[in-house]
Amino acid sequence: MSARTRVKICGITRLGDALCAIHFGADALGFNLFPGSKRFISLDENAAWIRDLPPFVSKIAVLVNLPIAEARRIAAHSAIDMVQFHGDEDPEYCAEFAREGRPFIKALRLANAAAIDTAADFSTQHVLIDAHVPDAFGGTGASLDLALATALARRHPRLHLILAGGLTPSNVGDAIRAVCPYAVDVASGVEDAPGVKSADLLQSFISAARG
Repeated sequence: MSARTRVKICGITRLGDALCAIHFGADALGFNLFPGSKRFISLDENAAWIRDLPPFVSKIAVLVNLPIAEARRIAAHSAIDMVQFHGDEDPEYCAEFAREGRPFIKALRLANAAAIDTAADFSTQHVLIDAHVPDAFGGTGASLDLALATALARRHPRLHLILAGGLTPSNVGDAIRAVCPYAVDVASGVEDAPGVKSADLLQSFISAARG
């Protein structure tokens, strides 16, 4: 278990929310570039303020089923530190992207025990495990099966697991104790509305994750 569980606040759409999350101690911010998301933003239209955010906070572009050339373009963007593949990208896609030498996160929607065996097949140590909701790509608020998550963590101790799926200030502490992840990821659990973060919930969530 990491001595300090990292915290990623995902679905950031506004500068004020980004600065608030950083103020309370977020380690990473996620920006959803998938047009089908309720938290979609255009990177080109928002790059200036994202680029100017304080240093030492990772800026992560969340992508869904993009052509690999476009994924590479975004990964090289000056406002972005890392990309997260949150769609149906298969091991071959991830292996091809990995040849660029850039770090990336692969999200897995953990539907059943079969997903545990293949979690290390995506050419990255950074694996996010999320709840499985048919035809949805994260941000649903649905709860992850912690028993499956715990089994995956035990099966793949070398992975840097990022725990997502229905986390809130009231349950994140228990989830961390159960799974011992490298990091936790939250979007809907700290919002007043999709893409609109709550300062009180941000503070409570990050405090609970660190407690």
